[in-house]
Amino acid sequence: MSQWAIGIDFGGTAIKAAVVDKERGILTERKVPTDTASGPGGIVVQLSGIIADLYREASVSIEPNHFAGVGVGAPGAVDVVKGVLSYPPNLPGWTVFPLRDELQRCLHEKEQLSLPVVLDNDANLAAFGEAVYGAGREFQDFLMVTLGTGVGGGIVLNRKLYHGAYGTAGEIGFMILDFDGPTIHAGIRGTLESFIGKKGILAIARQMIDESSTASAVTALCGNDYARLSPRHLEQAALDGDEVSLAIWHRVGSLLGIGLANVAVLMDIRKFVIGGGISAAGDLIFVPALAQLRRSTLPPMHEGLELVPALLGNKAGMYGATALCFG
Repeated sequence: MSQWAIGIDFGGTAIKAAVVDKERGILTERKVPTDTASGPGGIVVQLSGIIADLYREASVSIEPNHFAGVGVGAPGAVDVVKGVLSYPPNLPGWTVFPLRDELQRCLHEKEQLSLPVVLDNDANLAAFGEAVYGAGREFQDFLMVTLGTGVGGGIVLNRKLYHGAYGTAGEIGFMILDFDGPTIHAGIRGTLESFIGKKGILAIARQMIDESSTASAVTALCGNDYARLSPRHLEQAALDGDEVSLAIWHRVGSLLGIGLANVAVLMDIRKFVIGGGISAAGDLIFVPALAQLRRSTLPPMHEGLELVPALLGNKAGMYGATALCFG
């Protein structure tokens, strides 16, 4: 019988959890709001309860002896050896926290379950999920970039996750595009995330709409209220041929392309898997990103350059978490 495991992908908004069979994929899954107000201890209890419920439910029909473990993807810097999560964004009250050991302790004491837990960064696990089950299956080396509220990244080298010396490799969102620029993210000026995270994209959009000499269909789509403006409005207007929206996406894609070029020249990575909710804009981002990537690298670096959309959507982190357990 195939192995099975539980994969957890949690952040400041939601906890996504799944029972995954190594051969058959996701068997059952859940999504619940993260209880951020309860702090680290409360979230550990919440995670423990979800894991215990899934394990007991699955054990009724799946052989427990084939259980491979619990994989957890968390936002922030992760020491995978010590199982420590440091300063996760969007989780109030967290600093440096031994999440793996505390979760195992809570499972044992509160749920009477002794289950092995492995921990890694959520973007790393999204990359690993795509490497094992998704768009990165044919690539030996690639960078995955997740475009959403923030900009995350994970590096796969020789089919293995690359963590770096201290576990923070792949954080492309903190790459500096303009050290003296107007945008600030996490106290750092000019990061890629500050430009093309969700807030950054909307800031670019508002500025370009205001400065445009032609009217944009986006203003009608959001009811002339910038507070309601979303990337989906920009996508819809661009697909309908709105020139301002097309220019906005060209700008966003070009900024992404510059970030990818910096990775390409430093690491000689030529394959890029792009996921996250913002990536649903597709070629509106991909085409200018690839064009800028080529413009920003030398001709000998162009061979094999490829941008591909992620295949697993918001399930990538759960798949990657269980893939860690399967080894």
